Amino acid sequence: MGINPNIAEIASLLGETSRATMLASMMDGRFHTASELAYMAAIKPQTASFHLAKLVDGKLVKVEKQGRHRYFRLAGEDIAQLLESFLAMSPPPEVRSLKQSSQMKVLQDARTCYDHLAGKLGVQLTESLLNASYLELDQKQFVITTEGEKFFADFGLDLDELKKMRRSFSHACLDWSERRYHLGGALGHGLLTHFLNLEWITRVPSIRAIKVTEKGRTGFKEVFNMDIT
Repeated sequence: MGINPNIAEIASLLGETSRATMLASMMDGRFHTASELAYMAAIKPQTASFHLAKLVDGKLVKVEKQGRHRYFRLAGEDIAQLLESFLAMSPPPEVRSLKQSSQMKVLQDARTCYDHLAGKLGVQLTESLLNASYLELDQKQFVITTEGEKFFADFGLDLDELKKMRRSFSHACLDWSERRYHLGGALGHGLLTHFLNLEWITRVPSIRAIKVTEKGRTGFKEVFNMDIT
């Protein structure tokens, strides 16, 4: 049986270092300009535009135009899941500077995986919800229990609205740094958005890291019994 040519095409897109770096940078779920992505990948803007055109043609990235500007982001959550799986299988990068070491540390502690929490914080949150019996793991999906439905409603999440989103609701996403599952899907996105609105967390500029605020440390402890160090 011959290899599916579509698999080979996707593999070739992921196999180039600059493209892989730009894709990983877009795992924060936000739009980026070609110049921003060029800076992140340490390449020239013209080279970034060439690679981005290939990623758009390969349906890994989508582009939106606003006036004269073009903005790029991952084509969907399924692409982020694919990249997270590849990262989980990949050897850790060689650390060559103090800045790189510091960035790796904050990314491992807390980051976004497309539009939900990942890293140590995301895994700790997921395990807290499992230990409290608000979630149960069934295959690769998290299922909300009766107690969980009341908890999320009391916490301020509109589960009915989240279920209307045309996407996975609460899948288990393998975390590349922790090698355990964190909560993804619409429910994971709803929690991330709620934490940002509560000012429990803030985004770190330039990279997809998340920082827990003092207000957040108190909130995570009181609501989820999580000790954030």
